[in-house]
Amino acid sequence: MILVPLSFSIEKHVRVLPIALLFLAGLWLLVGNRAVRRDYRYAWPALVPAALMVALSVVNIWQHQLGWREFDQSAHIIMYTVIAAVFSLGLSMRKVWNGFSLTLIFLGAVSIVQHHFYGVLRPAGLNGGPASTIEFATVMLGLTLLALLQLLNPKATRGEKWLHGAAMALGIYGALLTQSRGPLLAFVPAFALVMALHGYRKGLRRRQWLPILVIGIAAALTAAANLDGRLVERFASISQEVSSYNPNHDAKGAVRERLEMWRTAVRAFKEHPLAGVGIDRFGTYIRSEVAAGRTNVAVAQYGHPHNEYLDAAATRGIFGLAVLLLLFALPFFYFFRHAADPDDAVSRPAYAGLAIVVLYAVCALTESVLFRVMSQSLFFFLLLGLAVRVGNGLRCRAERSSAT
Repeated sequence: MILVPLSFSIEKHVRVLPIALLFLAGLWLLVGNRAVRRDYRYAWPALVPAALMVALSVVNIWQHQLGWREFDQSAHIIMYTVIAAVFSLGLSMRKVWNGFSLTLIFLGAVSIVQHHFYGVLRPAGLNGGPASTIEFATVMLGLTLLALLQLLNPKATRGEKWLHGAAMALGIYGALLTQSRGPLLAFVPAFALVMALHGYRKGLRRRQWLPILVIGIAAALTAAANLDGRLVERFASISQEVSSYNPNHDAKGAVRERLEMWRTAVRAFKEHPLAGVGIDRFGTYIRSEVAAGRTNVAVAQYGHPHNEYLDAAATRGIFGLAVLLLLFALPFFYFFRHAADPDDAVSRPAYAGLAIVVLYAVCALTESVLFRVMSQSLFFFLLLGLAVRVGNGLRCRAERSSAT
């Protein structure tokens, strides 16, 4: 299981083996172990919206007479729903967290090597070209939040704290090298929520928050120095692009193009409010609008509006948007409720799940985090797996209480 996050970032044929083995193990557990199925009942706030996404995809494909290739995202959801059963095993979560941090150290090193030794302006990892930059940053920042949580864990040994601190530093630095504004901005509220909840629950002493602050500032300053001001310029250009955006004339540039795609997505939703234009058919719709002169030609090459909420509304209609909101909202409240649990077996995975949900929910405002395989896989793997892990802790405690 430790290898799974790493497998998302490497060549697709290599990652099949660990995923296939975990899927078979999860299937075996679900079929033959009643206790595991009880864990799933506790985890319904994450599993129900995931199941609704799958069901809605089937209906949408049937309505629009689409090919089953459009079932790809739903197939991933089903796969990770089964794999989540592995989280019910008597795993040493300490080893799992340590393994995830080792993965993050490797990915951060990949980003450094690509940028400093191969001259790649925006590192994209080992699985794809420039189009993978955003998802690569999202994966690193998601794992950075997990490393942060373990760095705050008072039960972690000194060696483990050094491991998680190094992972966090390399994760932030590697993500900054990608210059992906959406994931970096989404990381801020997720980071703030983790720190605020931990401070409220257990109190943050200076020896805890000061090293974290030093790590973050040092990574940010080092990255800024090595990027020759490019990262600062990218953030500074946001307001300039917004103010100069004109759908009839100036729609080129990352921010302007997003504004133009969002405008087109809203129009698609208004024209098709119930069923949308069809899964993976936003690109077809946008090109037809370009041909009709209603959308600027600058965005003709895109197949996703770089906003998960607008994509759900445009391609799946009002029901698609509602299900996506549930996918973020129900797990958020589920994890939030149990993050304050006195039992670490419940609260630790709940904290981790909460951080991942917030990161993705905010990042989804400006990026296609569930459209891209690398970031989509990490989300469903952790969302469903951690939800089942929390359910496992709740079920075990309930059984102990019944026994006494």
